[in-house]
Amino acid sequence: MLDDVHAHSGAVYLVSPDEKVLEMAVMAGLPRAFAAPWERVAMGAPIPVADALRKRQLIWVSGEEDMARRYPRVAVVLPYPYALAALPVATGDTPYGAVFVTWPGSHPPELSDDERSMLTAACDRLALRLQRAAEQGRAVVPEADFLGSPAMAGTTGAVEAVHMLARVPDGLCALDVNGRITYANAAAGELVGAPVASLLGNQLWSALPWLNDPVYEDRYRAALISQHTTSFVALRPPQDWLMFQLHPSRSGISVHITPARGTVREMPSDAPPSEHPARLVAISHILSLASALTEAVGVSDVIERVADEIMPAVGSRSLVMLSSESGRLRVLGQRGYEDATIVEQFDGTSLSAQTPGAHALQTGVPSFFESRAELEHIYPARHSTPDGMAAWAYLPLIASGRPVGTCVLGFSEPHIFSTDERAVLTSLGGLIAQALERARLYDAKNRLAHGLQSALLPHSLPALRGLEVAARYLPGTQGMDIGGDFYDLIRTGDAAAAVIGDVQGHNATAAGLMGQVRTAVRAYTALGQPPGKVMESTNRLLIELEADLLVSCVYLHLDLSRHLALLARAGHPQPLLRDPDGQVHILDLAGGPLLGVDPAAGYPTTAVPLLPGSLLVLYTDGLIEAPGTDIDEALADLATILGRAVDEPLETLADSLIGQTARGRERSDDTALLLLRPVH
Repeated sequence: MLDDVHAHSGAVYLVSPDEKVLEMAVMAGLPRAFAAPWERVAMGAPIPVADALRKRQLIWVSGEEDMARRYPRVAVVLPYPYALAALPVATGDTPYGAVFVTWPGSHPPELSDDERSMLTAACDRLALRLQRAAEQGRAVVPEADFLGSPAMAGTTGAVEAVHMLARVPDGLCALDVNGRITYANAAAGELVGAPVASLLGNQLWSALPWLNDPVYEDRYRAALISQHTTSFVALRPPQDWLMFQLHPSRSGISVHITPARGTVREMPSDAPPSEHPARLVAISHILSLASALTEAVGVSDVIERVADEIMPAVGSRSLVMLSSESGRLRVLGQRGYEDATIVEQFDGTSLSAQTPGAHALQTGVPSFFESRAELEHIYPARHSTPDGMAAWAYLPLIASGRPVGTCVLGFSEPHIFSTDERAVLTSLGGLIAQALERARLYDAKNRLAHGLQSALLPHSLPALRGLEVAARYLPGTQGMDIGGDFYDLIRTGDAAAAVIGDVQGHNATAAGLMGQVRTAVRAYTALGQPPGKVMESTNRLLIELEADLLVSCVYLHLDLSRHLALLARAGHPQPLLRDPDGQVHILDLAGGPLLGVDPAAGYPTTAVPLLPGSLLVLYTDGLIEAPGTDIDEALADLATILGRAVDEPLETLADSLIGQTARGRERSDDTALLLLRPVH
């Protein structure tokens, strides 16, 4: 497949037996370590291979900027110029896996028709082979990591070529795609200060401790992925600066080593180099998972991110998230336990109890138990291990020096925690703690704001003779899921008044100001002021209150006996009127500026006939505005729905109108809707 489309790397993923995870089966062209954060991928993860299988379509990422925009988690870990195509491997309704292939950054911005057809055909053939294997009961297992096997050292090129390179005064060496040295001339050994024999077969940064730095390894990764020449300057202790130029191809990298000219930097004599710098693969793991946690908003989001991103990455089969509350551990959420009662053993545990969860939080030190026997040896009281797992990681969650809780990861089989894995999990514990602390604060503010908004919006509207009414409110999906949209219906003797408005913002401040505006409108209505005067009075009040937010509004008096509506408008979308015969009009109301702008603003009143059987539709801009949507087209669609629903009950119509907006995955604004229909 790679040869057919001239790609330089790729990988095949297979669906796990439980159909919850994609597992990498084989990778070609690049070391498997490059994709370490995505060895196991949740089916719902926002990365190309998961998207391709979920959507059953080819996913094309044209380059570095496109990757950063659409898949920031991948771009954070691999910030190099390359293009990528991901395709599903499936037959009919049966998913088997997914494939990705990559090209250097020199690939054209679009995938050609030939490339698309060849890739699709190859994946279809693979899917049929996997289908036949499944029908025959043959297990398909991951292949060996061929690139991870040491190459034969000292066999590159013909004898004469080797002799020629030995005479070159510059240092020359060859690396395989896994970074191991397969050839080095004598000059290379002299420049780096090591015998050539000690270099062969070893990775460059392992053979030379002073190159054991993620910065240099990153240059090697950049060269392989982008297939562009890269270079770096490194200090060979005590004072020799060397220039390394890396020339990549699909088979490996040629390295040209020369003394760096004009380098005047010196390493402080009292600053010893790090003996064990963090490996880049471990760093890439943390970057990828940290990026996922930054997208979490509430506590449930944090638990979802840990379950979807961290559990598959480390091979965990269960998760329990505990918080520290009033000296006890409380269960915030869990994954992996079909019987929720299993996790009750964690809930309510005293922080002074002799349990691994409490001990980890008290000491701030993570605990790793590689087997059931190891856990029972230290905590004999837990000999029954009721959660059914065979290995555990207890990660203390400490944020800003304060204990937040404990994250418990369980493994279904005994699990050896390597040094790198322990380091990654320990670092993730701190990131989870910070995300959880932010999420708990957000949830507390959200509960307060929602309570405030719920108290300020009318729980029901008054029943008025001669008038059918329906109202809906739909919060946005961004910010705190609350906003300043409001509506109200006010009884005024034999008549009625109605109002709909939109306070700028989506937070508790907007909800609080919405309550003040609604109260002011009710007060000025009770004084008997006409619509224009109600708007003027409310406008002056907002300015006197020095409110920082602006308000749009439509206010009207309904004279049901005369079948007449008197309306005033302040910077709000025009209402819609459907006549009894089904014709829909956009009202052209004269209006004034937004409330809270100009203390001298006037708000003219417009009289509109409102016959029995007609329908007046008041709404906020969330009903018609959405990213990528033309407002005129949205209004036309709204009018079409209204025109077709002449005999529809108002409650059903309100659900239909608000449902159009609710079906959108992302809503940047909240929406209020008020329907008024006079009847005989």
